[in-house]
Amino acid sequence: MSVASLDTAVDLLGPEWRKRIQRGRSRLAKLRSAFPQAAEHPTIVRAVDSYSDVNFDLLCTAASWFTNNTASGLTPRQVPIEGLHAKWLNTHKHLVQNLAGVDSLELLPKHPQRIHFTYLDPDHLASGKRRHDSATVYDAMTPAYLPDVVLISENKDTAIHFPALGKGISVEGSGFAGASAISSFNWLTSAQHIVYWGDMDADGFEIVNQFRQHGILITSIFMDLIAFETYERFGTTTDARGNALRASHRKNLMHLAKHERELYELLTDPTWARVRRIEQERIPLIIAWEALQKLVNNVGR
Repeated sequence: MSVASLDTAVDLLGPEWRKRIQRGRSRLAKLRSAFPQAAEHPTIVRAVDSYSDVNFDLLCTAASWFTNNTASGLTPRQVPIEGLHAKWLNTHKHLVQNLAGVDSLELLPKHPQRIHFTYLDPDHLASGKRRHDSATVYDAMTPAYLPDVVLISENKDTAIHFPALGKGISVEGSGFAGASAISSFNWLTSAQHIVYWGDMDADGFEIVNQFRQHGILITSIFMDLIAFETYERFGTTTDARGNALRASHRKNLMHLAKHERELYELLTDPTWARVRRIEQERIPLIIAWEALQKLVNNVGR
């Protein structure tokens, strides 16, 4: 069976499709009129099919601004377009470029990542010098001392308040962005001991895997079934908004150790009836300090 025309097909499909086609035709006409320099107007119409009218109007407003102005030297947040949010521009910039007929929006690149860390060495702390520090990727920076032990901790309070540790530095992990930033600092990645301590949940293990993908030879603590069973009473079944935690999609994490993979596969099992997250800060710092000391001493033998 063949259909004679698009309008005939729309009549068969019903009112929702009729409205959709009318919207598409209206938007195509507007784009051709306002942005004759743009390439592949139909392709753009298909790309914005799910846009609300507000989003489509914002796209046209942004493209019109970039047609007549330059954002050279500006960050996305500094572009003076009413109603425009930097995150919106970041995720729609390719369509804006196409409509404006420019190769680049000439926005400043994202600022380099930063890491924040805390000195743990007792002699350094006793000297009265700074306890907390930061470093920016690609910027020259020399720490107060070269660490023998680096603890990467996802929880900020845990990293800041970790007990004193000889030649130790605790680094705030920054989630999935942390591996890329930390791997840029040789004085961190060349430490004799690099230890990761995060939440016992699916994300925690994916972050462990990511660090190793970046070539950082981390050893994890409290990321196994024994630790899970020990602290399960502090676990949670809901997220920060009170929504039930559900099994995350299981990924093929090639860089997990056997004991890490065992717990990861349980936490991502849809039939798992126990808690799916134990936040690291529920484990007392003194116990974490003892575990770290034991790990360092055993490896050093």
